Amino acid sequence: MVSKRPHTRKPAALSGAFAPGDPVRVAKRPVLGHCRTPWYLRGKPGVVAAVYGRFRNPEQLAYHKPGLPALVLYKVRFAQGDLWGRYAGPAGDHLEADIYEHWLEPIT
Repeated sequence: MVSKRPHTRKPAALSGAFAPGDPVRVAKRPVLGHCRTPWYLRGKPGVVAAVYGRFRNPEQLAYHKPGLPALVLYKVRFAQGDLWGRYAGPAGDHLEADIYEHWLEPIT
């Protein structure tokens, strides 16, 4: 008998430096080579919305390297007002982006 339950892949080792609800800031540093972190998010504060798990580093994979060790990938939520100085939309508007752990810093 074939199961009718959808196949769900469990990400490897969800643990990382941050958990949902943690305030973080995207590192503001120069980039050498391929980068998956949008420039307009660098230096901006956000909140971890979800932890996806560990995945190979795409910044290394772009150069045909193994991308190891795997890095934790997070969904980070940013208030639109924090991103765009003259944002005139509703205060609750936000943007979500997938950001790897090595680009995040804790906000204390």
